[in-house]
Amino acid sequence: MIRIITDSSCDLTPEQAARLNVHVVALGVTFEDGTSYRDRVELSPEEFYRKLAACDKLPTTSQPPFSRWADLFEEAQEAGDDVVAVLLSGELSGTIQGARAAADLVGYPGVHIVDSQAAALSLNLLVRLAARLRDSGRAAAQIAETLEEEKKRVRLVALIDDLKYLRKGGRLPATVAVAGNLLGIKPVIILKDGKVKLAGKGRGLPGAYVSLFKLIDSEGGIDPDSGMVVGYTQNPRGAEPIQQYLTGNLKLPAAPLCHVGPAIGTHTGPRCAGIAFFAREN
Repeated sequence: MIRIITDSSCDLTPEQAARLNVHVVALGVTFEDGTSYRDRVELSPEEFYRKLAACDKLPTTSQPPFSRWADLFEEAQEAGDDVVAVLLSGELSGTIQGARAAADLVGYPGVHIVDSQAAALSLNLLVRLAARLRDSGRAAAQIAETLEEEKKRVRLVALIDDLKYLRKGGRLPATVAVAGNLLGIKPVIILKDGKVKLAGKGRGLPGAYVSLFKLIDSEGGIDPDSGMVVGYTQNPRGAEPIQQYLTGNLKLPAAPLCHVGPAIGTHTGPRCAGIAFFAREN
């Protein structure tokens, strides 16, 4: 048997993970008062955003403990199962380094670890692909090899309605954030090749959505046969214009909807929406 393992930054619900037969390892979330929670185990996305709104300082996320990975890999070895672990981008977190160190310690050659170079919606896509490949009968090594190739086509583009959280996280100077909010400037970001970059902007939300739609096209366009996921941080209505663009403009079916959690939501804030997709062209 092949075990697909990922971390909670993929934003699968427990029910989705169970349907896909994927094991999700929780990241940690710590708030300014020192209280810590396991993502989606002890803290739901709804609870996270309620707490985030009251924070003066941003919460921090932490990788799963080393022992958790070692236990999972030892359990698989004892059962004679192979493992494909598809994890949060190594550019954004130390999660994958911890998993690799545990795999080295256990010394089981059946463990295959993939740096997704993705997070949230884009990691969600790659985990779904891994599950499909497993269910189609691919071997673990083949799954890992395919993911290494396919991750090059994955894009995550999103718009941010409130610049306060980028400012709090030190990713935007305070003067720029204040001026941006006063002028109604909304940034559009892209997660590509493991890194988050500012990719566009728009005046007001309508302008930001137009900028996002243009970015989808400039990044190679959506390959509808490979899958896509639309997501939001707090309000699902933020995802509606993206779904309408997919169904109305591109004549595609509506995408599965994903509630984005702390790994990305800490930095973007509660009013963010985006889409992950496989590009037609790399």
